[in-house]
Amino acid sequence: MDQLFYASEVFINGLMTGVMYSLVALGFVLIFKASGVFNYAQGVMALFAALTLVGIMEGQVPFSHLINATFGTHLSNFSWTVGPVVAILLTAGVMVLLAIVIEKLVLQHLVGQEPIILFMATIGLAYFLEGLGDVMWGADIKTLDVGLPQGISDTIEQATANWFGYGFFIDRLDIWATIIAALLVAALVAFSQYTKQGRAMRAVADDHQAALSVGISLQFIWIMVWSIAGFVALVAGIMWGTKSGVQFSLSLIALKALPVLMLGGFTSIPGAIVGGLIIGVGEKLFEFFVGPMVGGATENWFAYVLALIFLVFRPQGLFGERIIERV
Repeated sequence: MDQLFYASEVFINGLMTGVMYSLVALGFVLIFKASGVFNYAQGVMALFAALTLVGIMEGQVPFSHLINATFGTHLSNFSWTVGPVVAILLTAGVMVLLAIVIEKLVLQHLVGQEPIILFMATIGLAYFLEGLGDVMWGADIKTLDVGLPQGISDTIEQATANWFGYGFFIDRLDIWATIIAALLVAALVAFSQYTKQGRAMRAVADDHQAALSVGISLQFIWIMVWSIAGFVALVAGIMWGTKSGVQFSLSLIALKALPVLMLGGFTSIPGAIVGGLIIGVGEKLFEFFVGPMVGGATENWFAYVLALIFLVFRPQGLFGERIIERV
């Protein structure tokens, strides 16, 4: 019976972890739906958003290290700090500005190009943003606190202790991440399916030139989608940065989002959530039951093995659209 209770706790924590994966995968899905390309830079966008948020909240002088090295000054911080709400709004504005710059300097020159060209452009963008974040805000590990509750939920621990005789350890931050992700997904699904801009976004993904020919502004759609993806990256950066600190390894969460997309489908917003939940629960339960038999550390590779199986039997994912090419 104790084994069942432990497994139930692992299952719930897996669901929470899966939601965190899904937050990152959402950004990939949005970009793919609008351009038909996998945005390699999405993980770095989450890192850049988190670095910018911390820098604004702490009143840090942007590029202070570069300025000090160039002019021999000793700049560090302004004489003020910024509250979390205002800082999040300012950071969202920075991500919109970033989307405009990306469209002007990169995307508008690649209209009609093959998807592999766009993919290579996002790889270059990822390395550029990572370097920009380093120069702009510094490479030291930062603590992010926007006021979200953290630590064990005493309410859930007490309730499960009364019901089962065993208190579940559930992090309150994970609970908030689940609620925020659910609201975000509902809004994005409604936007994609029931708005004119959402339908235009899907048309752009199908064919750039055809979308232009019917009067769809490619410039507006790309700026809009990259802005939304930037906001999703900000939310993911807040959650992951609060959980494990804002550090450059944060950009590697993009690698865990890849099997999530393979399971859910690159074109499905609900699929990103379902895929994240499957990966989160699967890796936790697999580690719990099978890990001790094989020496542990199965969480590092379980998601990729599961994704490989899906690629063999259902390459479009659970919710992805089957692509049929007639020749």
